[in-house]
Amino acid sequence: MVRPCTSATMDQHIGKLYRSAVSSFIIFLMVDVGVTGGRANRENAAAVIHVTAQPLWLTPEPWNLLVTQTPAKEKAKEGETVVLNCHLNSPQHPSLTNLMVKWYKEDEKGQMDLLENNVTILPNNSRIFMSGDLSQGDVSLTILNVTTSDHGIYFCEVTLPDGKVVTGDGTKLRIRRALGLFGIEESIGTIIGVVAAGIGGIVVLIVVLTPQLRKCVLCMRQESHQSRA
Repeated sequence: MVRPCTSATMDQHIGKLYRSAVSSFIIFLMVDVGVTGGRANRENAAAVIHVTAQPLWLTPEPWNLLVTQTPAKEKAKEGETVVLNCHLNSPQHPSLTNLMVKWYKEDEKGQMDLLENNVTILPNNSRIFMSGDLSQGDVSLTILNVTTSDHGIYFCEVTLPDGKVVTGDGTKLRIRRALGLFGIEESIGTIIGVVAAGIGGIVVLIVVLTPQLRKCVLCMRQESHQSRA
């Protein structure tokens, strides 16, 4: 039996459709807001990660370099080759190739620069040069065919990239001359002393023997006169 379509029945159907449409619209809004919010959260998270990943501008750590010269004193004979050892140690910066090395000598005439920026600066001089490996911290100085003019105190100086200068304690080089007599190697002072001692011994010997020589001469004269008589 079909019910007659009255105005009340129509109102009920319209009300149901309205409520259904409103419910669907509310659900759509909730889903859309959730998706949009999720996207926003992900974008904000990405933005936060991006900001965190940016590099930080920090002040460079200062260099801590140790310059060690060994030995404190060195002796050599004229004509020999001398190596003055100098080693660098930097725990924070293992790469040392960008350092500038300088060697200079101090003696009674003052200071003389021998090597700057890792190369020899003396004109027409190939006897003195840096023989070590800078990348390994070895900046030793080699002197070929040393002469007495090479005596003095040698200093190893290193300039860091930040402009700081670090200098070693120095190595005192003493040159000896060779005395040909008996193959003894002596300094000039010792040679003079030996000569003076020799001359003094001869003088003493002459003074001691002179009276004896006179007696011998007198005895020989007396014997000569007796034999004639």
